[in-house]
Amino acid sequence: MVNRVCGCCGALRPRYKRLVDNIFPEDPEDGLVKANMEKLTFYALSAPEKLDRIGAYLSERLSRDVARHRYGYVCIAMEALDQLLMACHCQSINLFVESFLKMVRKLLESDKPNLQILGTNSFVKFANIEEDTPSYHRSYDFFVSRFSEMCHSSFEDPDVRTKIRMAGIKGLQGVVRKTVNDELQANIWDPQHMDKIVPSLLFNLQSGERTESRSPSPLQASEKEKESPVELTERCFRELLGRAAYGNIKNAVTPVLMHLDNHSLWEGKTFAVRCFKIIMYSIQSQHSHLVIQQLLGHLDANSKNSATVRAGIVEVLLEAAAIAASGSVGPTVLEVFNTLLRQLRLSADYELTGSYDGSTNIGTKIIKAHEERQLQEAVIRTIGSFANTLPTYQRSEVMLFIMGKIPVPGIHPALPSSGCGSEGTRMIQVMLLKSLVQVTAGFQTTNMLTALPTSFLEPLLSFFLTEDPEIRLLVLQILLSLIDRHDNTAKFRDISIISDISLLKLKVDKCSRQDNLFMKKHGQQLYRHIYLGCKEQSSGRQHYESLFALLGILSVELANEEVVVDLIRLALALQDLALSTDEDLPVFNRCAVHALAAAYLNLICQLTTVPAFCQHIQEVIEVRQKKSPYFLPEDVFIDDPKYEPATLLSSAEKVEGDVLFLQSKITEVLGGSGYNTDRLATPYVPQYTDEDRLSKRKSIGETVSLQVEMESRNSPEKEERTPAEEITFETLKNAIVDSVGMEEQERERRRQVVEKFQKAPFEEIAAHCGARATLLQSKLNQIFDITIRPPPSPSGTISSGYGQSQSRSIPIYEMKFPDLCVY
Repeated sequence: MVNRVCGCCGALRPRYKRLVDNIFPEDPEDGLVKANMEKLTFYALSAPEKLDRIGAYLSERLSRDVARHRYGYVCIAMEALDQLLMACHCQSINLFVESFLKMVRKLLESDKPNLQILGTNSFVKFANIEEDTPSYHRSYDFFVSRFSEMCHSSFEDPDVRTKIRMAGIKGLQGVVRKTVNDELQANIWDPQHMDKIVPSLLFNLQSGERTESRSPSPLQASEKEKESPVELTERCFRELLGRAAYGNIKNAVTPVLMHLDNHSLWEGKTFAVRCFKIIMYSIQSQHSHLVIQQLLGHLDANSKNSATVRAGIVEVLLEAAAIAASGSVGPTVLEVFNTLLRQLRLSADYELTGSYDGSTNIGTKIIKAHEERQLQEAVIRTIGSFANTLPTYQRSEVMLFIMGKIPVPGIHPALPSSGCGSEGTRMIQVMLLKSLVQVTAGFQTTNMLTALPTSFLEPLLSFFLTEDPEIRLLVLQILLSLIDRHDNTAKFRDISIISDISLLKLKVDKCSRQDNLFMKKHGQQLYRHIYLGCKEQSSGRQHYESLFALLGILSVELANEEVVVDLIRLALALQDLALSTDEDLPVFNRCAVHALAAAYLNLICQLTTVPAFCQHIQEVIEVRQKKSPYFLPEDVFIDDPKYEPATLLSSAEKVEGDVLFLQSKITEVLGGSGYNTDRLATPYVPQYTDEDRLSKRKSIGETVSLQVEMESRNSPEKEERTPAEEITFETLKNAIVDSVGMEEQERERRRQVVEKFQKAPFEEIAAHCGARATLLQSKLNQIFDITIRPPPSPSGTISSGYGQSQSRSIPIYEMKFPDLCVY
């Protein structure tokens, strides 16, 4: 009787419950009853309004089975839920999904690894379904937290631990896929979610870190690699970043920076570089500059951190800049370089003071100088890497910007902290010039006037007049990079007597109009600095090799007929410089200048292709090879000199005529080929300017006394002159102060004039211009009266009513001239 009552009650149960019960076999090991599952699926599709009840009943059974540890039935219930979820896409799916997520949550909360993995797999399947109807109230906060926790699993069994971590990674990937493109869902890019997702991925990425980073477009991994948590993590991380829009980049990158800070991963560099390579290759290329700006801001925030940390950030910046395609440094290009230059100055300050706060008190963190120098080198390389991504016009702006940051003694302050003095100034000058070397490397331009404007060239050449040999060498490298447009510099690196320059395979183009204008404007300035560079006693082999390369590049890139003449005159002037006894040049420098002049004249004579000119140069070189080989580059610029200094000194002082290049002979042979003989016959004499004050070779007192002497020589002998004013230090000081004050007054006057014309009403401007025109006309009338008025009459003068004599204006045809004046 009892069985009949139960059977009767079972028949009265709702149909959906009976269909659900029928999918469960008596033995859970037999698995899902497929025939009954098909009936349940057909019923759910036929009566979609029952779908939410089916889901609720399945959820109820699953919760009961979990509590009773009947895990076989749990797996069957989840399989049934998965199949229903895949098959049904009606409007009632949202209520069913709530039941489904409730069951997934129940599994994830379990302490059984198998149930956690089962729930994760079901969630991943759900995440791949595109729902037809939006959900307004669904929340994934629990899943983000739980999956992130699974990514950090510390289960004892390593195999199980790996499976749990991989399940957590897949779960996070599913959450991202489900929410990232749905505006109605909770924003997965919020910091509260990103601060859990990104560190979880980085933790697993770091746990199996490999030595080599993946390529920008990784190939399909093998089946074995797919099971690796590291590979799975990287694919998930790339997918996350690839879906990031413009406004979400910051929230995605900030947790990366914090993770690297918290785990001290900047110092190793390898993992940090790998992370940001993944980031730069995964995000959209137009967003690259946002990552770079965040790195720059993080570098500023760590300004007082250890040099190794800052160097790690800079290395990451270096790699990021190389990946940022098509010059995507962003709209604030100069801000990028300003930040890097500021780090250079701070590093120099730290190196000089020995601490980060400018003091050496007890407890102050003492820095290591060699670490700061490594950081400085990294910053300089990064500046060059950024510059290489820029177009030509932006690189020119960066060059001017860096040049404006280089401290000039007496004009710009050396360093932010006090007490650094000239050592700090020199350190900054060297580092910024090295940065310019990096920026100008590979620089290509068609117009030299834009590549080397006056605002850049003049301060650059002013540093060429300093006594510091390293600074002068850096200036030469910058000039070579900017002037050489056909990569010919490497062919002139070694000074030698080239018998046939065709072997060099020089690339030569016809000199353009802009090039001619550039040399007309700046040619004399370049010649003068080359001449003065050869005079420097501290110049070594590298300096002379760079000077020879510069002369060769000028001859190939910018030489017209006039420039060729000037360069030949300059080479002959260098020969005279080496012969001069007034210049206190060491014996090596004298021989080096002779060798430089010989090597260049040998080059230019073959470029001009004038046979007589080439013959004279070859004759002198042959004589030198026999009598004075120490005046040729092959015997001068070598590691082991063949001659003793005393022998060289006596030989350099007694130079015979046949080993010298003769200006008269060169003028004669080139004049026959149409060159300007008057200019060739005129010896080159450099014109000294105010810039020479930096060279510390000629004092201001010597210059003033020379000017006074020249004035006394040029004055007429019979003319009475006032005694010359005595020139003292106070006189010079007052003159400098007055000139500065006058310049400031002139600038202020010009500013007021411009402001007046911009803001004054039209009537006032018109009246002002009219008054000036009237004044000008009155002055012109006075001039005309003086110049047009006829001369006084020979007959004398007439008296005015006031007792003054006044010349009579008599027409010229009525004038009476003496007989001696008429013929």
